[in-house]
Amino acid sequence: MVGRQGRVTGRIGPGLVGEVLVPIRGGVEAFYAHPAIPDEEIPPGTIVVIVEYSPPRTVYVARAIV
Repeated sequence: MVGRQGRVTGRIGPGLVGEVLVPIRGGVEAFYAHPAIPDEEIPPGTIVVIVEYSPPRTVYVARAIV
């Protein structure tokens, strides 16, 4: 999971649990998402990269450089 890119579908920010759609296993799956940088806010539609994965469905993300 670490290093994969996804698209934010639910706003991610401090004190919020956002959502990210990640292409995996031949489809697209939703994961709960938290910001890797504690005070960062990431709006829906932003492409992010997964920097940490906590099974089964939680990821920590940072904005991808596109």
